[in-house]
Amino acid sequence: MDFQLSKAQQLQRDLFRRFAEKEIRPIAREMDETETYSMDLLEKMQKLGFLGIPYSTKYGGGGADTLTYTLCMEEVSKVDASTGITISVHTSLCCGCINDFGTEEQKEKFLRPLVSGQKVGCFSLTEPNAGSDASGLQTTAVLDGDSYVINGSKVFTTNSGFADIFVVFAVTDKAMGSDGISAFIVERDTPGLSVSANIPRMGIRAASNCEVAYENVRVPVANRLRGEGKGYEIAMHALDGGRIGIGAQSVGIAQGALNEALKYVKERKQFGKPISAFQNTRFKLAEMQTQVDAARLMVWRAAMMKDNKEDYSAAAAMCKLFASDVANQVTRGCVQLLGGYGYSREYPVERMMRDAKITEIYEGTSEVMKMVIYGSLKVK
Repeated sequence: MDFQLSKAQQLQRDLFRRFAEKEIRPIAREMDETETYSMDLLEKMQKLGFLGIPYSTKYGGGGADTLTYTLCMEEVSKVDASTGITISVHTSLCCGCINDFGTEEQKEKFLRPLVSGQKVGCFSLTEPNAGSDASGLQTTAVLDGDSYVINGSKVFTTNSGFADIFVVFAVTDKAMGSDGISAFIVERDTPGLSVSANIPRMGIRAASNCEVAYENVRVPVANRLRGEGKGYEIAMHALDGGRIGIGAQSVGIAQGALNEALKYVKERKQFGKPISAFQNTRFKLAEMQTQVDAARLMVWRAAMMKDNKEDYSAAAAMCKLFASDVANQVTRGCVQLLGGYGYSREYPVERMMRDAKITEIYEGTSEVMKMVIYGSLKVK
């Protein structure tokens, strides 16, 4: 068992870290305050290949592994979780669906521009009355000749404010329950597709997150992923992979907050000495770093299992469950260490604490993760 990154992975991590410090950190607070994602930043990431890391060079991707992708997720999320989720939804969910279930024609037409940096994707699953219960979708897709006509609405669709390609899930046979859900690739300029303004949120405020309405949206049969009734399977598979990315995002948020706290406690003086001199401070920081390192190793394990084509569903759920909990515990701990300054927007730890909460909710709540993990349990 080797816990060492390869030389190539180390070089990639250094690249991600330098980019995060140089390009993201200077504007992270402003993006959060204005609740607007920088299109200039997005374009820079596209040009550097950040949006196609784990996909084949055959389609213009980076040709790297899932572990390298998690390194990117961690490094950017140390500085800005909104950037992390922007990359994650595009890469894990939208591209993942097309890469794993698309035809060769679909990959050439849709995956190539997504992973080569020409277009951005999103994942349109959640509805006002269908969150954790994805089988409760009400959006419909009715076959009409050589097209499907989609009607319904989706909510909390990350990247939808600027996405070019939407992977949309809709019911094609109500009588079949989850086996009656199908998946479609829908282009933004398709008549009848409309996107609302951003939904006001507590955290990841810079990320684009909107309601999307589908009113008689006509989509060619050629844009359906796999056969009718395969949508639920596609969505669950994509979310399994996405949870690894969210685990990495959680690790990044926690490590970023811890890094800020470490700098602060060495400078802040109380009772005549730096607060880093107090045993309570040292023990707290030691405990938090141990938690973060444990979460990171769980993320790496899940990523390597995915790369090795093993059954990684439970491992992905475990890493997301644990890492998201760590992110919330650590960010709260770091705000406490900074005291009143931690509560102030002058320091980034309050933003990190706000951002951490959503990691326990999206791409499967912590309660759903426990259901997945329990379902995998057996005597060992």
